[in-house]
Amino acid sequence: MSSFFDPGIQAKPDFVECMKRIYAWYDHQVLDRAPVRFSAHNADYAVEGETGRWANLKQRWYDAEYQVEKFKRSVERSNFLGETFPVFFPNLGPNVFAGMLGAHLEFGDVTSWCKPMISGQDELDRVVFDWQSEYLRKIDELTDLALEMGRGLFLTGYTDMHPGLDCADALLGTENLFINIFDAPDFVNELIKRVSVPFYEVMDAFHKKLKAHRQLSVTWMQIPSYETLHIPSCDLGAMISRNMFDEFALPEIREEVTHFTHNIFHVDGKDVAIHLDGLLDIPQIQAYQWVQGVGLDKPILQWIPLIKRIQAAGKSVVVDLAYEELEAFMETVRPEGILLCIDEPDRDAQQAIINRLLSWK
Repeated sequence: MSSFFDPGIQAKPDFVECMKRIYAWYDHQVLDRAPVRFSAHNADYAVEGETGRWANLKQRWYDAEYQVEKFKRSVERSNFLGETFPVFFPNLGPNVFAGMLGAHLEFGDVTSWCKPMISGQDELDRVVFDWQSEYLRKIDELTDLALEMGRGLFLTGYTDMHPGLDCADALLGTENLFINIFDAPDFVNELIKRVSVPFYEVMDAFHKKLKAHRQLSVTWMQIPSYETLHIPSCDLGAMISRNMFDEFALPEIREEVTHFTHNIFHVDGKDVAIHLDGLLDIPQIQAYQWVQGVGLDKPILQWIPLIKRIQAAGKSVVVDLAYEELEAFMETVRPEGILLCIDEPDRDAQQAIINRLLSWK
């Protein structure tokens, strides 16, 4: 990257310096220290919304002014040290792309889900991308309002998009998907191919809108790119064998990532990590987000071999860890290709962490 511009975010006077660290990280290098973000990767989903102002939860999700204003207030009272960027991403939940293809979304307090809309081959023609979908129009409204209200205050990103096998799962439902994988595998692959074309088209539309407003490419993971960025994933990988993953998920992932400059694969826990060998072989994926899980999946030190395996492949990795785990982690792992997410709200503690990372060699 030869040109780093400053989008003029008041809370990030060190924006360009931080982005240079991010770009070194994309390249599995260290500029002066490993980048660090002071929030956990699922922090947004742990915060419940207000109640009482709306007749139902959908109305709250759809209240664009409330959503953007709420985020704007949070920016005004937050610190953005290190590689912590203020990012508003228009959000209607992880299955919004399936909604744009005709599925119906149900809204809970902190997430949404979709009702399966087809059961098999004879209903494939019902899957049609709709540029006038209420979900796409609402995402556009959220985006446009954030671009207007966030000028100079925060970055506006694009929504969470899931094509491929995860989209097929949303459209069919998990039980019907597995029935069809065994009884009609050609149909499953046809469905996956059918949704890929509009996925690229809508992602191009999002990126075109953001670039027109001098925004970076960024979404829920809050790691920006001056070019194009995607967070590929296959959470259903946790439920299928390696052979099944290689047949139904990996080909589309390989194709998907060629469309973007930067790709950070979302490895959603140890059951998805069994497919890491095939994923590490994809040159267009520069980094992997390791989601260690909760309970017995903590502490982070038990996953050091997996993290080192990613590093050994010349790839970078996003790692969530607790403040008290930092010293032991630094003693065991080299900093090349590591981006840390530490949920630490205290500004003095954040600065102490940054200072400590400068000596991590």
